[in-house]
Amino acid sequence: MSFKAVDLLGISMLIDYEAMFREAGAEIELVKNPCPLGATEDEIISAIGDADAVITQTTFQKFTKKVLGSLPKVRLVSSIGVGYDNLDVPAATEAVILAANVPDASTDEVAEHTLGLILSCTRGIIELNEIVKAGRWTAVGDPHIAGNVWPRLSRLRGQALGIIGLGRIGQAVASRAKAFGLTVMAYDPYISTAVFEKAGAENLGLAELLEKSDIVSLHCPLTAETNGMLGVAELKKMKKTACLINTARGAIVDFAALFSALKEGYIAMAAFDVTEPEPIEASSPLLGLPNFIVTAHSAGISPQAFSELQRRPGYEVLRVYRGEWPVGLLNPEVKESYLRKWKKP
Repeated sequence: MSFKAVDLLGISMLIDYEAMFREAGAEIELVKNPCPLGATEDEIISAIGDADAVITQTTFQKFTKKVLGSLPKVRLVSSIGVGYDNLDVPAATEAVILAANVPDASTDEVAEHTLGLILSCTRGIIELNEIVKAGRWTAVGDPHIAGNVWPRLSRLRGQALGIIGLGRIGQAVASRAKAFGLTVMAYDPYISTAVFEKAGAENLGLAELLEKSDIVSLHCPLTAETNGMLGVAELKKMKKTACLINTARGAIVDFAALFSALKEGYIAMAAFDVTEPEPIEASSPLLGLPNFIVTAHSAGISPQAFSELQRRPGYEVLRVYRGEWPVGLLNPEVKESYLRKWKKP
């Protein structure tokens, strides 16, 4: 029986999947059929054709219920990246399609970037750098630094970090935060008590976490439940001295509410790696605020992470070809029905 994988991203220009399959002794035909980012549902369906497996990036290529329901031959949709926005996992379950992401490729990078953003907020690193480069540091000191910047610097030890989303990245942030002497709290209704205990994080509800935290850091996926999770009411619950960090997805926060919170002083600072939309519009009023930091969705980037992100989909295709489960399987509840429908090629 033939087995066909289609590359919808053009990622095979960077990684030789054909050689990977050949070296593994797998008879897998690779179809290079890149689809434009933001392609329509019909364009995606047409590009996939009769493939058994799909390599894509669902952040940019939407796998809706209609798309997944129109792919009777597809066994696997493997999305490059940690996030799986626009991948209708329930529909994938109904269609008996395995859905997979790459949940662990950039855990270290995102956790470290998060700590960098925390330090940028609490130690004024970016602001001080800009002041000095503008020539405002003199031998006797700059009154603005002494009178306005220094009073806002703070010591991390003893402060409370509230993590929203205690998955792989949230746990990695927690372990690093403890090295700085931060007290760690977390909100995640889908994580077991054992995980909270292992992470050394106090298990709190969302409202209580927002009220008690000096720093709030977002590490939850973007879902219907988390979309717009933090609006005006939630931001007003936070301390006026608090910092909000977001290396997850921009749409988890209402950006109009965020502007009001920073402008009116509901919170002290925000440091985001992600925005909604992306890229952030040049006219966004947030860009004119001195207490808003943004880093162009770069938290998960490193040569090591890129290599893993590019290779993992090929390995996932091989696993499904061999009758194994993907490492990044998002819908394990489909296993029984999948085994009834499909057989190893």
